[in-house]
Amino acid sequence: MENPTNTPKLPTRADVKSGAQRPQRWSAARKQEIVLRLLRGEPIDAIARELGVEPYRLERWRDRALAAMSAGLKARAEADPVRAGLAAAHQRVGELSMENELLREKITRLENGIPFHRARSRR
Repeated sequence: MENPTNTPKLPTRADVKSGAQRPQRWSAARKQEIVLRLLRGEPIDAIARELGVEPYRLERWRDRALAAMSAGLKARAEADPVRAGLAAAHQRVGELSMENELLREKITRLENGIPFHRARSRR
């Protein structure tokens, strides 16, 4: 009989006798061990039979592990000197751009004879 509600299958008497009862939850450490076995080249079908886990689930664990590894290798450390230097360079470029804008405005006003706004005394 099929399982229409897609709920976990309860162990049968045959499972209990043979000791093939699988854990309901898999820890991250246990999943890591299994994924490492897959990456070493052990057949997925053999591991699935040994553990009583569906092969698609093992494939999903492997794919997630590879995606996380890829993301982890792309990320830079927080104290990365290259990133700090780049941030300082971006800040300096912004400051120089603003200074250039102000100087261009000042040159335009001086060439056209437009007076600058005088600051009022705060007294």
